[in-house]
Amino acid sequence: MSKKSVFCKGICLLGAFGIWTVLIQRIDVRILGETQTQVGFAALNSWFHALTGVHMTLYTITDWLGLIPVCVCMGFGGLGLYQLIRRKSLRKVDFDILILGIYYVIVILGYLIFEMIPVNYRPVLIEGVAEASYPSSTTLLVLSVMPTLDFQMQCRIRKETLKRVIHILTVLFSVFMMTGRMICGVHWLTDIVGALFLSGGLFWLYQGAVLYFGKET
Repeated sequence: MSKKSVFCKGICLLGAFGIWTVLIQRIDVRILGETQTQVGFAALNSWFHALTGVHMTLYTITDWLGLIPVCVCMGFGGLGLYQLIRRKSLRKVDFDILILGIYYVIVILGYLIFEMIPVNYRPVLIEGVAEASYPSSTTLLVLSVMPTLDFQMQCRIRKETLKRVIHILTVLFSVFMMTGRMICGVHWLTDIVGALFLSGGLFWLYQGAVLYFGKET
């Protein structure tokens, strides 16, 4: 895959996220859910929510498993700090690790922005509170962070068998988390789609930056 095509994919997905965000505030907007708040694509969202129902046990499981990508972020942060201390210069820290730190900050900022400026709210109350729901924050975190783990391991590990194992595990975990958040009933379907667009766009831009400006290892 060429470096330019990676950037283009990232830009296209971020563009799709922007368009999707506008559309869900314009198309078929109605009051839905326990929170009685306005939600776009109301027919689609209400149909899917009725289909899946609400499964708070699955919600709790995926909530706790959301700590795994947090630990991944901390692990790479620790690696960057170790390199900084050992090499005694920020410029000598691996370029891809520096970019990864910036990338994680951008992901966190994206999360905070949509928490402060809610596009819509969850279909159910969480402990009696109406919480922001777009994009799905757990889905965004998992799909933004776990691909970076796979990407880094593919670059840094030499054993092909171990590479394949890590790739399979990260994919399975990501699919489980995305599916779990989709069917547990605490998000609208459009929240998951928004998280897919945003996380995919950010990751492709990160990968493109590493391939274009630095080295993979």
